[in-house]
Amino acid sequence: MNEEPRKRAGSIDELKAIFGRMAEPGQTEASIASYQPRPTDVVITPYGKSGTTWTQQIFHTLRTRGGMDFDDISRVVPWIETSSALGIDLNAEQVAAPRGFKSHLSYDKVPKGATYINVIRHPVDAAFSAFKFMEGWYLEPGAVSADDFVAMSTSGDGYQKHFVSWWERRDDGNVLYLVFEHMKEDLEGTIEKIAAFIDVELDDELRAIALEHCSLPFMQQHKDRFDDALMRARSEESVLPPGSDSAKVRAGKVGLHELSDATVTAINQRWTDVVAPVTGFESYETLIESLR
Repeated sequence: MNEEPRKRAGSIDELKAIFGRMAEPGQTEASIASYQPRPTDVVITPYGKSGTTWTQQIFHTLRTRGGMDFDDISRVVPWIETSSALGIDLNAEQVAAPRGFKSHLSYDKVPKGATYINVIRHPVDAAFSAFKFMEGWYLEPGAVSADDFVAMSTSGDGYQKHFVSWWERRDDGNVLYLVFEHMKEDLEGTIEKIAAFIDVELDDELRAIALEHCSLPFMQQHKDRFDDALMRARSEESVLPPGSDSAKVRAGKVGLHELSDATVTAINQRWTDVVAPVTGFESYETLIESLR
C-alpha cells in the first residue's frame, strides 16, 4: 500500500486533507467523555490562541512553586480533547494539587463539575496568532497567505460561539474570567487573581518566582517546554515531515497583525452579528473596558 507523502500543506485544500488524515473518528469525543471532573479541578478554557499556554504556565508555577520538570506544559496540565490520542490518563493524580487541565471547548460542551479559568482575546489577534502557529508546522512557510488561512479558520463562527458561551458564565462562582490584554498590562495582578482563585497562598517568594517564570523572556528562553511537543511528535509519526516549528511563545503582541482590511472587517462583522446582540457591546474594545 502506498503511503501519502509527508509534507506540509501548500494550499488550503492540502491543509484540510492533512487535518483529515490526522483525525481519528470519535477519539476527541471519547477523550472528553473519559474525564471525570473533581470540584477542585481547574480547567483553563480560552479559545485557541487566546492565552491558554501562558495561563497554564501561571497555574502550574503557582501550584508547584516554579516547577519546570516537564517536556511539554500539556503533559502536566493536560489537554482534555487530545489526551486519549496522546495516551494521557485524565483521571490520574498530577504532580501537584489542584489538578489542572486545558480545553478549548465552549461552556455548553466542557465537562461540568470543576472550576474554570477563561481568557478572552481580540478576535483579530487570535486569528492571526493561529496562522503564525500553523505556519512552519502544518503549513509550508509562505505557501498560504494569512488572509486565506484566517478566512478558512474563522468561517464557522467558532470564536464567537465560544465567546458568547463563556460570557454568559463570567459571574459564576466557579469561573475566573480574564482578559488577555489586561494580563499583558498587569502580570502581577493576574498572578494574584489566579492564586486566589485556585486557593494557593501567594507569599513574597512565590510571587517573585511567578513573575519571573511567567514572563515573556523566561518562557521564550524555555520555549521548547511550550511548543506542543506531544502533538507535534504525533503529527510527525504519520503525516508531517520532521523538524516542524510549533512554537507557541512568540511576541504575544496586542493589535499587531498582517491581515488585510477586508479580513479585519469580516471578523468584526461576525462580532456584530453574533456577539454584540448577546453582550450589548458593539466592539471587543468597549467590552473589555467594561471589565476593568
